[in-house]
Amino acid sequence: LYAPPPHQVLLTLYGLFQSGEILPHLQATFTAALLGLFWGVLLGGSLGLLAAFSPLFADMLEPIMLLLNAIPRVILAPLFVIWLGIGLASKVALSLVLVSVLLFFAVYGGVRNVDPRLVERVETLGGGRLWLLKEVYLPSLAAWVLSSLKVAVGSAFTGSVVGQFVAAIRGLATP
Repeated sequence: LYAPPPHQVLLTLYGLFQSGEILPHLQATFTAALLGLFWGVLLGGSLGLLAAFSPLFADMLEPIMLLLNAIPRVILAPLFVIWLGIGLASKVALSLVLVSVLLFFAVYGGVRNVDPRLVERVETLGGGRLWLLKEVYLPSLAAWVLSSLKVAVGSAFTGSVVGQFVAAIRGLATP
């Protein structure tokens, strides 16, 4: 009653791909999502490592990240549109925030949950900080980060599409 039948939707979608009309919108959505994913992984991972190895930064960053994690991050979309405009930057920023909070907690939790006995054994055998990072912390983080990446990819696309719902010129969710 409120939506067209599925075959009509498929025909319309086929027509959009055949004419090439949808390609700039796909490009805009994918570009914003992938840029937000890339920079969010770098920022969240870096901040997570920094907080895990420095109690001073942990005391500063953990409350901010807990606050960002507690609020629905999607409500930041109108703020980013006001601050950065309706172009690509606001969509990338929203995706970046969604992804970086996820990765921060994955990396921070991954380093914090490394078995201290393993660290002691490596230090006893003469391993320094670089050796600990390479042989203990990074392998431990692999499972945490890879499991978070599944969610992070979806969050990056969510940020891109929600940003386009709010205001955009191009994208799959343009008004």
